[in-house]
Amino acid sequence: MQFTVLTLFPDILRAYFENSIMAKAVEKGIVAYDLVNIRDFASDKHKTCDDAPYGGGAGQLMMTEPLGKALDSVHAATRRVIYLSPSGKPFTQKKAQELSCESSLVFICGRYEGIDQRIIDHYVDDEISVGDYVMSSGEVAAAVLIDTIYRLIDGVISEESLAEESYSGGLLEYPQYTRPPVYKGSAVPDVLLSGNHELIRKWRLRKRLLKTMRNRPDLICAARMNGELSAEAEQMIEEITEQSSVKNVGKKKKRRFIPEPFEETGDV
Repeated sequence: MQFTVLTLFPDILRAYFENSIMAKAVEKGIVAYDLVNIRDFASDKHKTCDDAPYGGGAGQLMMTEPLGKALDSVHAATRRVIYLSPSGKPFTQKKAQELSCESSLVFICGRYEGIDQRIIDHYVDDEISVGDYVMSSGEVAAAVLIDTIYRLIDGVISEESLAEESYSGGLLEYPQYTRPPVYKGSAVPDVLLSGNHELIRKWRLRKRLLKTMRNRPDLICAARMNGELSAEAEQMIEEITEQSSVKNVGKKKKRRFIPEPFEETGDV
């Protein structure tokens, strides 16, 4: 996978590519990257890349010519181009899986008030947002997408590690524990120390359902619509909901799919 990032501040992303698992993926040749400084394509001695927007308004806009030349230099017309923007479509794990199948991706990191619409019209294939908030530039958002995408490429992370993490099967990940067995009076659930793989599997599935029902009930609805919930999972949801209803007797408000906090014991 070739990642090409067009940015006014390449050093923000350079450290990301040179460290941790990403650095190993680059060393193995699984990932390649190119950080393109848009200022190198400015025509004046000051390397100006922004100007006032037509029609007035606050702030500056990235100019078309330096950005357009930068895009042409990386043959953007023949590659998939992504513009990071708070006005874009929400980024999801499903989108990350789709993009991980590409051989190369080009990312445009905006700055100031964004980029000229004509650049979007001529070059951009996907306008993507990482959340309902605004950042000062697109470099951090680009890192979010790249990090989510590259770890799905064969050879970067084991399939086993990806199989049960959050959003696999439409659910959030179960709680994790490591040494020591007791920390500040809190013990690791007994079931995880039992060696009984079937009990551990059921415990983890139940915990995934509990966490998803509590934190992201919308994912339960989506998983059900997509046929991702097994009969076993549906039965556990029914049991959890019944337990929640008993706990909520006498309370004025109930939230669908969201149980009151359960005691996190080993046999739940």
